[in-house]
Amino acid sequence: MRRRLIQAVCSLLLTVGLFSTDAPTASAQQRPIRALLVLGGCCHDYPKQQKLLTEGISKRTAVEWTVSFDPDRGTTHLNPWYEKENWAEGFDVVIHDECTSDVKDIRMVERILRPHREGLPAVVLHCGMHSYRTEGYPQKTPWFEFTGLASTGHGPQEPIAISFLSETSAITKGMSGWTTDKEELYNNSSGRLLETAEPLALGKQSWAGRDGAQQQAEAVCVWTNRYNGKTRVFATTLGHNNVTVGDDRYLDLVTRGMLWAVGRLDEAGAVKP
Repeated sequence: MRRRLIQAVCSLLLTVGLFSTDAPTASAQQRPIRALLVLGGCCHDYPKQQKLLTEGISKRTAVEWTVSFDPDRGTTHLNPWYEKENWAEGFDVVIHDECTSDVKDIRMVERILRPHREGLPAVVLHCGMHSYRTEGYPQKTPWFEFTGLASTGHGPQEPIAISFLSETSAITKGMSGWTTDKEELYNNSSGRLLETAEPLALGKQSWAGRDGAQQQAEAVCVWTNRYNGKTRVFATTLGHNNVTVGDDRYLDLVTRGMLWAVGRLDEAGAVKP
């Protein structure tokens, strides 16, 4: 067990200040954010994406990274980091980027959720939304209460036109929508967010069906949630392909979402000193 954990976990210490003119800037006096990035599982290029995320976010704000990458490519394997009872101790935020839909042991899911229920901020990316489908899925799923949105699947990989919905959100203030390269648009299976969540962006996708007829879909693809009435959660279903994860606009969005989650954005969208 210990050997497997060591093999799966890579710790990175990165304290790089921001230097993008369009991204938030970090104060030289500000302590780096202590972030845990958990990723691995099915269907994605996680070895590449962990590099894109850690290096890209660190160009935008100061972060001290701990990365737990599970090389198992299935949907049933629990990331070894969670085997520790106090797995979240010492972190300011956890970025959930795992893809483990068939990890259904409610005791382990409750262990993962406990620190967030107690107030630990989170960022949930892409297939993190499709993880931990415990008994009662999808009508009553503890993981969906945490993420703030129920999603059960996605359409084809086609470009997604992203339009921001909120004019007041500190996260998206000043940002413009864009159209991705080929991406997966996750559905909103309940037709709406939970009452604790706020939509920030809508994704629209069109493609030719097997019969040649044009198909269309739209869904909320960026939002925030207040888990258990207090915990800040930023979430986006975008991020399947490397070209999206490495896009400056995506990295700006995720960085700002993380800064909001840890309370480092003011109401005007500026980084707090």
